[in-house]
Amino acid sequence: MLCAMSDALLEPVGLGAAESALYLCVLSAPRGTTAELAAAVDSTPARIRPCLRRLVDSGLVTRLSGSPARYTAAPPEVAVDALVASRQEDLERFRARARELAEQFQGVETGAVGDLVELIEGPTAIRHRVEQMQLGAEHEMKVVDCPPYFDSPVANPIEFQLLRRGVACQVIYDASGLEGKRRMDFTMACIAAGEEARSLPSVRMKMLIADRRSAMIPLSFAATEPTAAIFVRASPLLTALLTCFDLLWERAAPIGAAGPAPALLDQRDLELLTMLAGGVKDAAIIRALGITQRTMTRRVGHILTVLDARTRFQAGLQAARRGWL
Repeated sequence: MLCAMSDALLEPVGLGAAESALYLCVLSAPRGTTAELAAAVDSTPARIRPCLRRLVDSGLVTRLSGSPARYTAAPPEVAVDALVASRQEDLERFRARARELAEQFQGVETGAVGDLVELIEGPTAIRHRVEQMQLGAEHEMKVVDCPPYFDSPVANPIEFQLLRRGVACQVIYDASGLEGKRRMDFTMACIAAGEEARSLPSVRMKMLIADRRSAMIPLSFAATEPTAAIFVRASPLLTALLTCFDLLWERAAPIGAAGPAPALLDQRDLELLTMLAGGVKDAAIIRALGITQRTMTRRVGHILTVLDARTRFQAGLQAARRGWL
């Protein structure tokens, strides 16, 4: 029966799952009364009346004259097309209004010197501003990623949206942040989606830079929890942060496959090399790769021989320079 298909059909036009189920029921049982429709969706007349009113107001359902009140559905191809067109007009008006607000906001930003730096207090406010920066990015995001994190310590799903939109993402990872397997798996997924990633053994300067127009850094790099942050707009301070990021980027070792590796090294060797280049500690590598200390020692010895390297960190850097990582 159609009324069982309550899959939020009408959500794209601003109506919920309850309205969707009710609309399908009216389609399958035209001229139904309020009581009959309530029984069909396992509800009560009092609960479905607001939903019926919204369907009538949207033009999807018509209330017939007479008593008791009966309802019939407008043909979907006609009613839904009209509703979608109206929704698109509303969205266009909203988009135009958003552009006006953006112009006003940019005008405010260029005002007083004190507006160039803003203190953001509280984890919720910080997460909200970080999301705003990411979602508003049009060209590039530059990130120095190290704990404690502004948002989720494991995953940042917004980054995939940015990459799909063509926003360039450059991320420098602190090696300690890649120690967990879930974190490393997510990082590799981001790289596969187009992220440019590099790693440093120790970098305690967390920052987020959007489109070279704004940045965010913690109020204290030594804090164990991100309770306050500094939001920086276009200014000499922002220029300094960009310069700092570029210098760190030059020092960092690339993560991710960028060229053919010799047949003597398998995929597990390349994963190990990536961690060695990033300065990840032995215990963390063993946990992340799910191997024993003996296996790791054997593989490291094999890698050093292939690369003719004296140290493990040197092996990682040599592999990165050859485009294997």
